Amino acid sequence: MSDHINSRTARRQQKGTIQKKPNRKMPQGLFKKILMAIVLFGLAVLIGGASLFAYYASTAPDLDEELLKDPLTSNFLTKDGEVFLKFGTEKREFVPYDEIPEQMKNAILATEDIRFFKHGGVDFYRLGGAVLANFRSGFGSQGASTLTQQVIKNSFLKDEKTLKRKAQEAWLAHKLEKEYTKEEIFEMYFNKVLMSGNRYGFGTGASYFFGKKLNELELPEMAMLAGMPQYPNGYNPFKYPERAEKRRNIVLTLMNRHGKISTEEMEAAKKVPVTSTLLAEDERETFSKYPAYVDAVLDELEEAGYSDLLAEGVTVQTALDPKAQEAVEQAINDPSYYESEDMQAGMTVLDTKKGTIVALGGGRNYSGRNLNFAEQKRQPGSVIKPILAYGPAIEYLDWSTGQKVVDEPYKYKGMDKSINNADGRFLGTLTMRQALYYSRNVPAVKTFEKVGGKDAKAFASKLGLSYDEISAGNALGGGKAQFSTVEMAGAYAAFGNGGIYTKPHAVTKITLRDGKTVKNLRPDPVTAMKDSTAYMITDVLREVLTSYGTAEKAAISGMDVAGKTGTTNYSADTMREKNMKSHYVPDTWFTGYTTEYTISTWGGYADYKTPITTYDYGRHVPQNLFKAVMTSIASEPGEFVQPDSVEEAAIVKGSDPIVLASSFTSSSIVSNELFVRGTLPAKQAIPEKVSIPSPSKLSAQFDANSNSVVLNWNYKASKKYNSLGSPSFNVSVSIDGGAYQSITSTYDQQAVFSGTEYGKTYTFSVTATMGGYTSGSATATLSLAGSSSPEIDDPSVEEPDIDPEEPIEQPDQPDDTDDENDSGQNDSDNDGQDPSTNQGQDGQNNQDNQGNQNNQGNSGNSNNQGNQGQGNQGNQGQNQNTPSSDAPPEENN
Repeated sequence: MSDHINSRTARRQQKGTIQKKPNRKMPQGLFKKILMAIVLFGLAVLIGGASLFAYYASTAPDLDEELLKDPLTSNFLTKDGEVFLKFGTEKREFVPYDEIPEQMKNAILATEDIRFFKHGGVDFYRLGGAVLANFRSGFGSQGASTLTQQVIKNSFLKDEKTLKRKAQEAWLAHKLEKEYTKEEIFEMYFNKVLMSGNRYGFGTGASYFFGKKLNELELPEMAMLAGMPQYPNGYNPFKYPERAEKRRNIVLTLMNRHGKISTEEMEAAKKVPVTSTLLAEDERETFSKYPAYVDAVLDELEEAGYSDLLAEGVTVQTALDPKAQEAVEQAINDPSYYESEDMQAGMTVLDTKKGTIVALGGGRNYSGRNLNFAEQKRQPGSVIKPILAYGPAIEYLDWSTGQKVVDEPYKYKGMDKSINNADGRFLGTLTMRQALYYSRNVPAVKTFEKVGGKDAKAFASKLGLSYDEISAGNALGGGKAQFSTVEMAGAYAAFGNGGIYTKPHAVTKITLRDGKTVKNLRPDPVTAMKDSTAYMITDVLREVLTSYGTAEKAAISGMDVAGKTGTTNYSADTMREKNMKSHYVPDTWFTGYTTEYTISTWGGYADYKTPITTYDYGRHVPQNLFKAVMTSIASEPGEFVQPDSVEEAAIVKGSDPIVLASSFTSSSIVSNELFVRGTLPAKQAIPEKVSIPSPSKLSAQFDANSNSVVLNWNYKASKKYNSLGSPSFNVSVSIDGGAYQSITSTYDQQAVFSGTEYGKTYTFSVTATMGGYTSGSATATLSLAGSSSPEIDDPSVEEPDIDPEEPIEQPDQPDDTDDENDSGQNDSDNDGQDPSTNQGQDGQNNQDNQGNQNNQGNSGNSNNQGNQGQGNQGNQGQNQNTPSSDAPPEENN
């Protein structure tokens, strides 16, 4: 080894290759200067920090024993400044330190401050970890507050994450530790901390949630109480039992980790359902006045981080209108509206322009000790269609309300799943206006797909409705997304407010105890859509409350109201599992608005799988409640004013691209529609002389059971006639050679004639009309000889020359229903897997009744959309101006 080294060294010496590395040491003077600069900088930071801390500490309030031990009363004000609730000390049971069970102390310390008896008010060990977390995630991302600091914060300081507050908190915590014992400080925390609502202290919590004294509590109950101060209202086990149980189990884990309980004790306690030991609902305390509204106020204060201020004698200004609140409570508690004692409802009333919550209906006989149905979230059904389909189409695609949409057999793009309408029919060519107020499913999905999920999601987000993921099924109110009446009212208020959205809020400001410092909680209004979009949707939704739409029961005479119904449905699996009838549904909605108020109402059962089984006393609950409340509270709401950004024009219905109607266009196919200004199409001339094809192969079949005649015919027209719109058919009859009398006008290729008599001869005639032009006729004659079987003559038919081009599909006549068309077609089991499983329906989805409608208003009606027969479905001539009643058979008259 040495020889190797020596030889190598010798070689290097011989070659002169041995070199010394140059000495690159930093000059001693420069090193000293850098070191001195670092020291001076650190000293400056230290002195500056100490000075700032000293300044903040000098401005800290004095320790006040009254504030340390007793929360002060806070006042809640109505919109007019009247006190409606004094919130404070009457809900507190003081417990001295020596009466607090040891295990209760351990639960609190393990959760909040395990080193409480070792630090001097500030735990620098925990503080170091929090500082590192704050460097990683930003200041205020993680705290290290001790129980002493929490007492200080809850008693003297504002709940804000600022350096000033933290400095004052640390200084006052240090002073508190010097003036009081650990036991006294723990006692302050124990009795002062907010538990839920206006209840302070763990002793109050034990009585309120369990009806027990502290020394009667079991380990699971103590752990649940110990976990509540982090989120008092959010962990309320009466309202959020699953959330409360999860938090309780975290506390049990911490107790085990810190050696306060054994693993066996922890596991046994976790197995106890949190609901199993709660006080029975009828034994719980409640707010004496307006409990649902108070709930909303407390939730907002907690969300804003101001719950602790309630112990400091603050004044909370709300938007509560006592008159409106009492009207809501009176209506929602009226049993005559409901199909059963267990059916529930929730309601939110907003000021349309301000977005303030003026009243809230939490449910029937709501006490504040149960689920608040105004704030609970459920699938929206077809209430969502203006938000995810038609609103974005106007906003982003400049659609007119006369835009052509076709209701036809259709499947979701990229999926082998068909979309169905509630009535099982397809109405053919419609305007966007008709598709929305009839609440058809296929056009809604097609419109959503044209808009695109990205834009639909963005439009909804601007209205306060968030989607993690979005698909065409959401356009029918299905999927995992769920919303509350508060959120839905906020979204619709923007339509009534010219496109301006303000997040719904009950609290407008908080005035602190000094009477000068004000916390403004009023959200800023934002422009969610163009005023043209808002007005055009509103104009269509006006017709939802007419006999053409789905919410005639919500209409109020003399009041300009717009709104939309919505109904969800069960999956096929759930219906089979629960042996449900076809018309059973879980949720029913109505959201309507005037220029003054917006009201969103939901009806259903607390248990999602308990179905709504009736119509007038089930499906129509939201409409009836809306009408009752709006009638009671509305003063003189004005009319929605068409903005300059919108213009109106008469069009030929069904034309694509849209054709403006001319002076010779038949009124039967003219529709007055709205356009975004600047998008009006040029007027296109239609030839003065047009010969359109005639119907063919008219047949007349006598049905002795119903004493009626079923008429069927064929119709084919080539694409060159598309600009004239969809054909309608005029059906007439001549009896014993007399003058022809009109039976009906329909879009179908079938009709039913009722009231035949034996011994008479009937000649039927059918003509087609398109674009104001009428075709030749097809005829058929049927003779009823005496009381025997009828003699059917060979039909005398005028066979037109058929254009050889490809025929177009003929639409059905729109089915004018009263809240019975609205198919929410959603995934009501929330699995988000099958958007076409549920055909959520606004009412009339019971197809068993299609043969049972007894020719409503069938005589002599020549109205253009008039009276329609639906051959092969029994005696069903339906007048377009008379809503059909597709209720369950036992309710049909």
